[in-house]
Amino acid sequence: MADYLVIVESPAKAKTIERYLGKKYKVRASLGHLRDLPRSQMGVDTENNYEPKYITIRGKGPILQELKKDAKKAKKIFLAADPDREGEAIAWHLAHQLGVDIESDCRVVFNEITKEAIKESFKNPRPIDMDLVDAQQARRILDRLVGYNISPILWKKVKKGLSAGRVQSVALRLIIDRENEINAFVPEEYWSITGQFTKGNKSFEAVFYGDAKKKMKLTDKQQVDAILGQLTEDTFEIASVVKKERKRNPALPFTTSSLQQEAARKLNFRAKKTMMLAQQLYEGINLGKEGNVGLITYMRTDSTRVADSAKEEAKSFIETMYGKEFMTTSKPASKDKAKTQDAHEAVRPTSVMRPPAAMKAVLSRDQLRLYKLIWERFVASQMAPAILDTVTTDLVNGDVRFRANGSQVKFQGFMKVYVEGNDDKEEEKDRILPPLEEGERVKYSDIDPKQHFTQPPPRYSEARLVKTLEELGIGRPSTFAPTLDTIQKRGYVTLDAKRFLPTELGEIVHQAVNQYFPDIIDVEFTAQMEQGLDNVEEGNIKWVEVIDAFYRDFEKHVQVADAEMEKIEIKDEPAGEDCEKCGLPMVFKLGRYGKFMACSGFPDCRNTKAIIKPIGVTCPSCKEGQVVERKSKTKRLFYGCDRYPECEYVSWDKPVARPCPKCEHSLVEKKLKKGVQIQCTECDYKEDTQQ
Repeated sequence: MADYLVIVESPAKAKTIERYLGKKYKVRASLGHLRDLPRSQMGVDTENNYEPKYITIRGKGPILQELKKDAKKAKKIFLAADPDREGEAIAWHLAHQLGVDIESDCRVVFNEITKEAIKESFKNPRPIDMDLVDAQQARRILDRLVGYNISPILWKKVKKGLSAGRVQSVALRLIIDRENEINAFVPEEYWSITGQFTKGNKSFEAVFYGDAKKKMKLTDKQQVDAILGQLTEDTFEIASVVKKERKRNPALPFTTSSLQQEAARKLNFRAKKTMMLAQQLYEGINLGKEGNVGLITYMRTDSTRVADSAKEEAKSFIETMYGKEFMTTSKPASKDKAKTQDAHEAVRPTSVMRPPAAMKAVLSRDQLRLYKLIWERFVASQMAPAILDTVTTDLVNGDVRFRANGSQVKFQGFMKVYVEGNDDKEEEKDRILPPLEEGERVKYSDIDPKQHFTQPPPRYSEARLVKTLEELGIGRPSTFAPTLDTIQKRGYVTLDAKRFLPTELGEIVHQAVNQYFPDIIDVEFTAQMEQGLDNVEEGNIKWVEVIDAFYRDFEKHVQVADAEMEKIEIKDEPAGEDCEKCGLPMVFKLGRYGKFMACSGFPDCRNTKAIIKPIGVTCPSCKEGQVVERKSKTKRLFYGCDRYPECEYVSWDKPVARPCPKCEHSLVEKKLKKGVQIQCTECDYKEDTQQ
């Protein structure tokens, strides 16, 4: 019979840990929380120091009874939930339900599920950390007070099934603010002039920089013509050649948010999927003879700290695989400590001696891709900087100055393993210039002026929104994925080309919350609230004080909103056409994913149609119809003629209203990996846009 009972959160972990600990230990799983606030009521006594009312979660009763039976037979109980606030709270609830003294050495935590880490953690048990528990309680109670006060008002005044929360309301505001920026954006014309130059048998590219004194922006064709008119001959003189050597340092190991961002950029994973796969890698993968082994450290962290043992192992691996010159000689930088809780390590492989290629047979395709990303990022973070040779050359013809930039990787360093992705610019590539000396002359073979138009700021992708929330101090590692999931499930936003687009319902909810609960969506206020909750975790303030400071003012806003907010009736609007199935008028309805057309005879007639949105471009095929936005069965946006089926014009790329300046054919906006490029459908004309 086992002497010790160990309770973890997941069954997958339970099997692995039980094998590591041996026969004296019985390991059981709680499957997350067993107690929580009731779903049917507020569950917080605002008149009695915000005392929470906890009940056993529906369906968890049998699990609790089994754990109580096992607890009675055990000499000692160890609570080994995840190493974060949520895990500490789960351990605290279990202690209360099983009669464990919270001040006894009952709590064990580990950052990775490996034999060494598990054994070490059981040598150093500790009491339950009530500061961590109080921090989790404070967040849970605060979210309950916000959600269970605002949501009923939204149900009554707007529509049933709506919700509002601290972090989700700010995320929705960011998306709507960005959409307003895009709608208010006025494109500005600008031009560039690119020259193709040759020296000997080598060619290179340089772009117009300015006159002899300063850099110049070209805003119209008249300026361009004036510049071109100043060129007196077909050669330029090399005015200056500046050579520099610069170092490029590797990216730090992953935190939760940087992992979500990079997985979105490089693997096209949604935040929710990234966290699901990371959980699987953390809890353990069957490696055959070794049994179940956790392949990565705990995946909910905002720390970039790495254990000394992991650094030493990486150092040895790098020296063996790549050579001494690839080993780092400096201490890697770390994230701003002021914004980092540093509760545990960065997300890294539990052993670099398990390279991705060796894991291919035991991991699914997506597990392997994420593991490879984590493994490469960590190994690169422990490697030497890359060294690049850069060259900046100015070429002059009279008062006209062109500039050529070149760079070449002199020493790969960490770039041999991994280069961080970027939302805004292309990854660094070699741009090699031929040897150039000051005073010599080079010929140009072509001078190419191009017209461009500035583009509005891009809509938020998941990666960009997570990054923005983190930079603003809104939410914490465990909240990003569920927040993005919630605003989509509620129908407040949709994803269009992997970018967030607010729905009409989302804008209605935002306006209501903004009018009556401005603090809830105020970025600075929410960030300060997060800091207050972090102070609870650090033991600097009591959780009741943080909640009370918020609730006293918030309660007044609730009373005003309940009394004064007018009911928003989302009425069906006439669509101006009849149903082709029954002849009754069609109407516009507001659904979960925005407006759509439906028959007014519902439920007798269930005919529905998507709303066709004109984009203000005449059909380039028939020259009679208008191009409209449509959506495929997979919700992918495409463009077609409104005279279909008479005209069968269709395009995945958005047509542009103006013709090609080179051949007069139609232009389209081509979505590239890094931004948008305007291209001609017939000739080779291309026009880069500025994001």
